[in-house]
Amino acid sequence: MTQVVVPVRYPLSEHSKATLSRAIEIVEERGGQLSVLHVNQYQDNHKPTRRDLKDAVEREFGRLPDTRYVVRQGLLVEETLLDEIVAENADIVVIGKKQAGRWRRMIRRLVDDPDIETFLREELDCDVVTAER
Repeated sequence: MTQVVVPVRYPLSEHSKATLSRAIEIVEERGGQLSVLHVNQYQDNHKPTRRDLKDAVEREFGRLPDTRYVVRQGLLVEETLLDEIVAENADIVVIGKKQAGRWRRMIRRLVDDPDIETFLREELDCDVVTAER
């Protein structure tokens, strides 16, 4: 069964909604399970729960079968996302165009002119889909 992971912000931004919409399309096309992931940064005061995340997604998209809602704590969002994606054994990761830019800046510290999709594919051994808004 295909495992699709989609990192989102809470509360859901327009970018997160677009990214989540693309992830839902992929699950519907290919079958499989969806994991909706939000990372609470330690330095933030707002700490949404899994229930908060689930309620927000279901208000926007309705009930989603075979969907897991995950909220993790982390200092560095990208590192926490990588850890969760690996733990989930994801087949597909759907990131927003805006997220791709943040990943690119982080990876630029390691390599020159990074191709974020290629880097993530090599590091994660899964397909990476960048959702257009």
